[in-house]
Amino acid sequence: MVTVFVESTVPIEREADIVTARQKGRELAAAVGFSGTEQTVIALAISEIARNIVSYARRGKVFISPTNDGRRRGVLVIAEDEGPGIPDIELAMRDGYSTARSFGVGLPGTKRLMDEFQLESAVGRGTTVRMTKWLR
Repeated sequence: MVTVFVESTVPIEREADIVTARQKGRELAAAVGFSGTEQTVIALAISEIARNIVSYARRGKVFISPTNDGRRRGVLVIAEDEGPGIPDIELAMRDGYSTARSFGVGLPGTKRLMDEFQLESAVGRGTTVRMTKWLR
């Protein structure tokens, strides 16, 4: 039996797109073999990053793919936008910091949910978040 994993690219422009990205992430996580709890964690991380795209950049995309490093399998998520960028990444990654009058747990919380998390941003050019969750 051959298992086929489907990669997904979800354009993000509105709230409904966040739901679609979450669903695609959950489906792929299930196909890779993640438990229901881990599927929820991955879906939550995707939701947080996609919500940032809608809130700050207005449009972008989320790419969800199976990945492996030769020893383990996982899910890779890359979120990209061409929004205003993040002027101070270190500050944005602090718990409690928010420019949107929220609790300020989005980016740092997402980093804690995933096993690997990289954020690159340039003011006026956009932001890219790359995150991976590995199957235990």
